Amino acid sequence: MKSRLVASAALSALVLLGATGCTFITPQSTKIEYAASDGVNVSDSDGPIDVRNAFIVANEDGSVGNFIGAVVNPTTEKATLTITLVGIDPFTVTVPAGKTISFGADEEPLRIVGLDSMPGSTVEVHFQSGDGAGTKTEIPVLDGTLPYYKDLVPSTTGSTTPKPTPMPTDTAAPAPEE
Repeated sequence: MKSRLVASAALSALVLLGATGCTFITPQSTKIEYAASDGVNVSDSDGPIDVRNAFIVANEDGSVGNFIGAVVNPTTEKATLTITLVGIDPFTVTVPAGKTISFGADEEPLRIVGLDSMPGSTVEVHFQSGDGAGTKTEIPVLDGTLPYYKDLVPSTTGSTTPKPTPMPTDTAAPAPEE
């Protein structure tokens, strides 16, 4: 009788340990950083600017794409980010202090002509801000299959020059005449 009680207690302890002990050796998924979106996040360890949810929406043959993403400047001074793809002229974006520029949402996307990357692939992009060497990463190339990207697919016609980012001025607007 005593051995049956000990065996029952041991079995209960084993079941309890098996049901709760998995987090002892397995990392908690809530502590793993990841981009919960279609794009990737890039923190430039050498510079002040971070890039969030970066991806490219390309046309069907992958020859033209639009860079989509948010460029974040958490500092108290304006900063410049250079975005470089192999074989493409670099894009330079100036971000005001403490501001975020969202390409594809608030601002026009950066148009990339000569992309040569099919939707479904990735492309190497170099992000550089500040005085450091910058960060190279692979970002996804998507198409307009998803309804919310359909309006972001570039046409093969139109301007090949990105529109300049509007910059706030330090001067006050003139008062209206009465």
